[in-house]
Amino acid sequence: MNPYLEILRPGNAVMAVIAIFLMAIISGKFTFEVLMAAVVVFLVTGAGNSINDYFDHKIDAINKPQRPIPSGRISLKGALVYSISLFAVGIIIAFAINLLLGIIALSSSLLMIYYARDLKTKCLIGNLSISFLTGLCFVFGGIAVEQIAVSIYLGFYAFLMTMAREIVKDMEDQEGDKEEGATTLPIVYGNRISSLLAALFMIIASVTSPILYFMGVFSVFYLPVLFLAIVIFLYSAMSILKDQSMENSGKISKRIKLGMAITFVAFAVGSPFLWSLLVK
Repeated sequence: MNPYLEILRPGNAVMAVIAIFLMAIISGKFTFEVLMAAVVVFLVTGAGNSINDYFDHKIDAINKPQRPIPSGRISLKGALVYSISLFAVGIIIAFAINLLLGIIALSSSLLMIYYARDLKTKCLIGNLSISFLTGLCFVFGGIAVEQIAVSIYLGFYAFLMTMAREIVKDMEDQEGDKEEGATTLPIVYGNRISSLLAALFMIIASVTSPILYFMGVFSVFYLPVLFLAIVIFLYSAMSILKDQSMENSGKISKRIKLGMAITFVAFAVGSPFLWSLLVK
């Protein structure tokens, strides 16, 4: 893969973009503004991933030596210029859509930079920051399609799932984080406390997410797909409680990501707009 594409972590950026399109599917509004909002989210998320690698190049040399910067495929200066350019383009497009989205894009970009430079290594604060930004993607899309209340509900569940994954990822990356003097949750309070908190977030998301059907946000088709995601989350919660090793933490991180993807599918399948099309 081209290193300038790889450093964006396109998989993660696309997951963020999916939040925008999910809001379009739920609302039934497929406008030019939605497309532009998706472009903004991809650019800003990719820039955030790139600037994160810029500040984390020493840690990545231990934890992820194959990444573009530690492997020497992109220079430090090149990564910095690339990141700032992507942030700038994304913010400009957001302001072109409307003022509120522009302010959110600008604020999110500044938070991403602050996170990458300082917050990432702080106990729980870094986890909360990235989880908040993940949930904010839904709100960003909700504003674009004028479905703010629903977007806040979905953003909340994205927040819960991301918090679980962020904590598990910290458990996986302890070796490099310790070398850099990071004070992540596993380093400060240990793997047992970290696994309990990660499991708690997964369990809360699993137990409460069916409520969205009873609130009328989604149709009945939301439930069977969601059930598969719930199984993955509950299994992951039990697994991380039993085994907090670096190897298992890596596996659980990937399972949570899979569970999140399936949950997003449930959001789409359960959309009343899609159901209305099928009925017609």
